[in-house]
Amino acid sequence: MLEEFKEDEIVRKVGGRFKLSTLIQKRMVALNRNAQPLVDAPTKNLLEIVVREIMEGKIYLDTSGNLAVASDGSPKEADEFDDGGPTAIDV
Repeated sequence: MLEEFKEDEIVRKVGGRFKLSTLIQKRMVALNRNAQPLVDAPTKNLLEIVVREIMEGKIYLDTSGNLAVASDGSPKEADEFDDGGPTAIDV
């Protein structure tokens, strides 16, 4: 099990366990569809890559529950979204 799941920091960062689960699932689908990882990771383990992306603030769920990529590493405010952000396929 990944060490990040032993602490609640990742849960708080995403906004709850349900949102964390949703974000992980959506990002793993994108990676399985050949999306490029947003972090340099010494592993091919997709779960480890996704957790690292979350912890580094590279991905998040927007207000519509869609997977979004932070351009500067931090989530944008909800009122900055016009279209709900990219879908998992776009990421």
